[in-house]
Amino acid sequence: MRKVVITGPESSGKTTLATALAAHYQVPWLPEYARTYLDHLDRPYREEDLLAIAQGQVLQEDEAFQSRPRLLLCDTSLLVIKIWSDYRYGRCHPWIEKQLAQRPIDHYLLCRPDIPWQPDPQRENPHDRNELFDLYQKALQHYSYSSIEGSQPQRMEASTKIIDHLLSK
Repeated sequence: MRKVVITGPESSGKTTLATALAAHYQVPWLPEYARTYLDHLDRPYREEDLLAIAQGQVLQEDEAFQSRPRLLLCDTSLLVIKIWSDYRYGRCHPWIEKQLAQRPIDHYLLCRPDIPWQPDPQRENPHDRNELFDLYQKALQHYSYSSIEGSQPQRMEASTKIIDHLLSK
């Protein structure tokens, strides 16, 4: 089984790409657990909520692995939570960092924020997407990743080439 994470700053096309890839490969995809968590929160989120979000993401991934799909597409990972925690609070909970190190990803698809910002009640950063993209690139230097950019058809073409190669190994 291969695990591919679609990642990147807010409003960079991650969910659109994840759903399109899941349909193309006829495999499951995992939505970003943070959205579910925040939808049910009746207050502004706090730093300690990031740990609960990370734990929910891990549980969701573990449940998806039970069915042993040939490819699991994730619309986020613990790396997103680590980057955001470091960026917003200047630190990250050790449990998140430990889990990140212990949970291998076969490949990351890093979505460049070269598409228009789409407002969403859970999004906070329309003006620093490029700065965050640079943080993602720096964090991914030690992982297998590809930068994905352009129109949706261009993103799909690049992503399917990468995934097809990964699946052929």
